[in-house]
Amino acid sequence: MARIGFAYNLKPEASAAPGGRPTERPSGEDAGAVLADEEPPSTGTDHMIPPVPRPAVGAAADGPLLVEEMPADDEFAEWDTQATVDAVADALAAFGSVIHLEATAEFPERLRVERPDIVFNMAEGRGGKNREAHVPAICEFFDVPYSGSDPLTLSLCLDKARTKEVLSYYGVPTPAFAVVESPAALAVLPPGLRYPLFVKPIHEGSSKGITERNLCPTPADLHAQVLFLLESYAQPVLIEEFLPGAEFTCAVLGNGAGARVLPIVGLNFEALPAGALPVYGFEAKWVWDQPDSPLDIFECPAPMPHRLRRAIETATLRAYRALGCRDWSRVDVRLDADGAPNVIEVNPLPGILPDPSDNSCFPKAARAAGMSYAQLIQSCLTLAGERHGMRLRRSRA
Repeated sequence: MARIGFAYNLKPEASAAPGGRPTERPSGEDAGAVLADEEPPSTGTDHMIPPVPRPAVGAAADGPLLVEEMPADDEFAEWDTQATVDAVADALAAFGSVIHLEATAEFPERLRVERPDIVFNMAEGRGGKNREAHVPAICEFFDVPYSGSDPLTLSLCLDKARTKEVLSYYGVPTPAFAVVESPAALAVLPPGLRYPLFVKPIHEGSSKGITERNLCPTPADLHAQVLFLLESYAQPVLIEEFLPGAEFTCAVLGNGAGARVLPIVGLNFEALPAGALPVYGFEAKWVWDQPDSPLDIFECPAPMPHRLRRAIETATLRAYRALGCRDWSRVDVRLDADGAPNVIEVNPLPGILPDPSDNSCFPKAARAAGMSYAQLIQSCLTLAGERHGMRLRRSRA
């Protein structure tokens, strides 16, 4: 019977591990500091309390509401809830005993002592621009096999600009971009960038720092929002041309020539409130999508012509391989004005909320492919085992 290590970061309100973070959910002005795992539940109970909304600038009185600019206190947005941790552990238990290895300061010593046969990794890390690489790097230091991408790929994909540089080198279509590290750099942007432009903090995920204000139709809008992000997130800001076409997210499972794209998830921006911008950001995830009024924004499989589906799958797999992704990843794609797929971002640690009522795209794609949640988790583990020359046998159904 195999000994399966399970590495994860638990949300502070649920964590009681020694050396972990505070265990109480913030309240009052700090309530926005804790978000649910990467993608928003539509009907669950893990919603954060959103900031007080206000009308969009220039919007009609009955138009969509936008949030006040978010402070950079959403530190735990990418960590997992107890429900997700329990669901993953239950799926892994089919192969043997599961050793919980919460990615606290004690993780290196616990890994050294326990020495599991293989580690299933979904830990997002504790801080810094290389945070997602911490657990895999420690596993490699102790020569313990693990699932998912290696430290280089994880760090590369968390840096949105470096990701786009690699994609550009390999000829994978991605929007034209620039990086601003200081207010002075705004005066020397590349002249070829075409408005409207979209801006993002360069090292964040889970829509941290992304609201409708990040879509900048004019230089004045760009200047104001870049300055806000530089000050709030203390990291460079990515500026890229905003593509006007449809958006999709693509779950990839497998390695090498065997990697495949699961049924594609499409974003139906028509489900957003009237007057909302075609952006799946903070407002769509946390303000307009509520338990009593879920936002039906995802379609899977996304309806599209066969030719477009093949083009999206081709771009997705080229990005997956160019960046060195392993076992699984999620690739976000958007169409340009000519209808050609462009890769926006690559996430080698995809969100995997277990409840089918949640808007979690990777499990949604797996269900459309005929896989249960447990089968998805188990597939990732067995793929990792195969890479390491291990044949994992089920100890129970």
